Amino acid sequence: MRAAFARIREADRPEVWISVRPEPEVLAEAEAIDERVAAGERLPLAGLVFAVKDNIDVLGLATTAGCAAYSYRPDRDATCVARLRAAGAIVIGKTNLDQFATGLVGTRSPFGPVRNAWDPARISGGSSSGSAVAVALGEVDFALGTDTAGSGRVPAAFQGIVGVKPTVGSVPTTGVVPACRSVDCVTVFAPELALARTVAELMGDPAPVLPALPARPRVAVPVAAQLTGLAEGWSEAFAAAVARLRACGVEIVEVDISPLLAAAALLYGGAFVAERYAAVGEFIEKHPDADLDPTVAAIILAGAAPTAAELFRDRERLEQLGAEGLAVFDTCDALLTPTTTGHPTLAEVAADPVGVNSRLGRYTNFANLFGLAALAVPAGLVDGLPFGVMVTGAPHSDAALAELAARFAAPPVHVAVFGAHLRGQPLNRQLVGLGGAFAEDVRTAPEYRLFALRTVPAKPGLVRTGANTNANTGTGTAQGASIEGELWKLPAAGFAQLVATLPPPMAIGPVALADGRTVPGFLCEPAALDDAEDITAAGGWRAHLGQARE
Repeated sequence: MRAAFARIREADRPEVWISVRPEPEVLAEAEAIDERVAAGERLPLAGLVFAVKDNIDVLGLATTAGCAAYSYRPDRDATCVARLRAAGAIVIGKTNLDQFATGLVGTRSPFGPVRNAWDPARISGGSSSGSAVAVALGEVDFALGTDTAGSGRVPAAFQGIVGVKPTVGSVPTTGVVPACRSVDCVTVFAPELALARTVAELMGDPAPVLPALPARPRVAVPVAAQLTGLAEGWSEAFAAAVARLRACGVEIVEVDISPLLAAAALLYGGAFVAERYAAVGEFIEKHPDADLDPTVAAIILAGAAPTAAELFRDRERLEQLGAEGLAVFDTCDALLTPTTTGHPTLAEVAADPVGVNSRLGRYTNFANLFGLAALAVPAGLVDGLPFGVMVTGAPHSDAALAELAARFAAPPVHVAVFGAHLRGQPLNRQLVGLGGAFAEDVRTAPEYRLFALRTVPAKPGLVRTGANTNANTGTGTAQGASIEGELWKLPAAGFAQLVATLPPPMAIGPVALADGRTVPGFLCEPAALDDAEDITAAGGWRAHLGQARE
């Protein structure tokens, strides 16, 4: 906790915070946590510091929702906060936000615009601006935000961190100032996926058990026409992300997401904005002299205009769009998109506050209208600033999305094969089924020998000279050769499954390639070579099979 306070002072970014707890009070709580752990109590988040967006109640701190005149003192923690504190995490303070959680920019606050952690001239993204920046600056281990239209995902993309938006309704919103009560979500920001998911699970309700992600997932991406309007370099960055996911053993399918994009436009452009007025509209009307952001006030007050008939009409339209757009999740495990469309400067938002904000929600606005789960993850840099992608899935697909994102975050494992797992051979389907993809043809360094094993199906055994071999070759004295093979890419989970299910006498071990690389590859236990035929002279398994047919 002392380190957290020191980082806040060193960062000198006061616009991130609306309130910070007194240091002696927090240290006393930390000492109590230490004592509970020492006594043997299991507290999975002990030692972790977190921040809370200031539209979520924390006992002992005022809730302002970004408006001092609205401020009140809660008599208890929000349910999500209480669950995390019960797990040992310690709240250090409340963070700034777009007022009343209305905006994706992070500039609509009387407490000041929250500047980006990487470039102070650019926006942080909102509305969970302070929470995302506090994580990116290393001031806290994780932070809570909320998400109605993308507020738990867009700021994550702009800071180069992870943003988890759980399935709508899976995390209680009791103690959260509503933006649009029916679709609001409590979200998590963290530097790494594993911590973000742990926090989300601890604060959520028990989830339905759904089928695990298949070994070769099927992921949809928008057709090219729906990826226009991205910032310079972002189209190329997204294409690279798609290629990276494909290299992890994922099948990529182009789909038309126009129904989802049309639904996204309804969130602000239709009668659904009436729910924002229902949340705080009367307060704004009664307090015209309060510290109100003019853009926020205008948006919320406009929510008084739609009629009940217009709302029912838009609900019917949403159902129609859902019937069309959600069909993608019948055949695909997830939808991959850029998290947002570009990273504006503070000046650009000031010049066009509504237009810029609208563009940022292109790929995020529809998710909560349909109760979907979503996860934003970093995907590299463009011109020195973070670029992020997002996986969106059906309700309660949270665990599958996390597994998919983990595959994306983890580089694929290369494995060298020399026999029955080669393309066209009988066991190649195992690699494909585990998400494998052919990478390149390779040869070993000239120090290996190849043997035809007496197995069904027929397969060879590769050994490095110097290992025990059979009597025909001389124990440890045979001259080696360069053996032909293939290099395959496997997702980490697929590689682990391959190793765990590999029957003897086969084994996975380091294989030296002719170009100087050393990679995991198929080898054979020397004990299996006693009655095997030395086929090294053929130079490879395919060549040996060809000679046998002749």
